[in-house]
Amino acid sequence: MNGRKLAKRKPYLKDEIFLKELGEQIRKKRKEKGITQEYLANTINVEISQISRLERGILNSSVSMLKDIAIALNLELKNLLDFEYTKRKLE
Repeated sequence: MNGRKLAKRKPYLKDEIFLKELGEQIRKKRKEKGITQEYLANTINVEISQISRLERGILNSSVSMLKDIAIALNLELKNLLDFEYTKRKLE
């Protein structure tokens, strides 16, 4: 490859801590409602694996998907996002 070093790529998940905590919040709210990952996935028309990855903090969701999750859980979006998170400076 013509001798040039490839620039170090920044990870797609820019704030892994926040995404993990968001995923924990979604899982908590889903379980409070007694809803399975499968039911949630079918309701918002995504694969179960997407819900699983979102809850584990390894999927950076769109705002639109979060809105759909909130509706499926019969919550306002602001209530889905109402959690304390670890603030850290972005690199």
